[in-house]
Amino acid sequence: MNEAFTGKNNTDEVIKAAKNAGAIKDMDTPLIRLVDIHKTYKMGDEEVHANDGITLDIARGEFVAIVGKSGSGKSTLMNIIGALDVPTSGSYILNGIDTGRMSDDKLAEVRNKMIGFVFQQYNLLPKLSVLENVELPLMYQGVKEKERRGRALEQLQKVGLGDKANNLPKQLSGGQQQRVSIARALVGRPSLILADEPTGALDSKTSKEVLGFIKQLNAEGNTVIMITHDPSIAMNAKRIVNIIDGKVTFDGSTEEYAEL
Repeated sequence: MNEAFTGKNNTDEVIKAAKNAGAIKDMDTPLIRLVDIHKTYKMGDEEVHANDGITLDIARGEFVAIVGKSGSGKSTLMNIIGALDVPTSGSYILNGIDTGRMSDDKLAEVRNKMIGFVFQQYNLLPKLSVLENVELPLMYQGVKEKERRGRALEQLQKVGLGDKANNLPKQLSGGQQQRVSIARALVGRPSLILADEPTGALDSKTSKEVLGFIKQLNAEGNTVIMITHDPSIAMNAKRIVNIIDGKVTFDGSTEEYAEL
């Protein structure tokens, strides 16, 4: 199964290879399947159960908000979904492939080729131009310069920043920088967009604009998981998963959540 994550394949090729290996039976297979996920940390003599038996399926094309207060376990779950960490026990199946059987190098390939990250603090490199920041995931994939630049500029135009390609990040507003990070997340054509508190550093007006972009991404067929502590932000999703003390206490539609 490891051949699905070698070479310089894009996401579509990764999926094709996984199908040929028998990992994906059909497109009805959930994009994400979490089965009895536990993550335990040692704090002195005590064990902290950051995730305590979480089981979830997330289908392709969904827009899911994972919501919970600080210390609820949502960030730990995000790290597992983003292949930044592995569970203590349980299974995380991404696109039909068990990530628990992957080496650190293969997990890094998964992060680069299959997951697009949008962070609260943007994580743009200050000495690189906006265009160069968006190009970065493609550089790691080994995409040639001409194609890389073309795809990066296409995504910048998509978020309304094509005319800012040669600017440095510090020359942009917070909302514009977040749009650059969205363009960077999309440029690798990932299977999943993972947004961690994407409006946390923005004012209310700019937050609405950024959420509008994220909702549009989902309307175009992208799978989006948004991590937030704010229930009002979570209401922009179509499905909400609430976590308290490492456990799922609610999993349902936005409308159902609003009635709680």
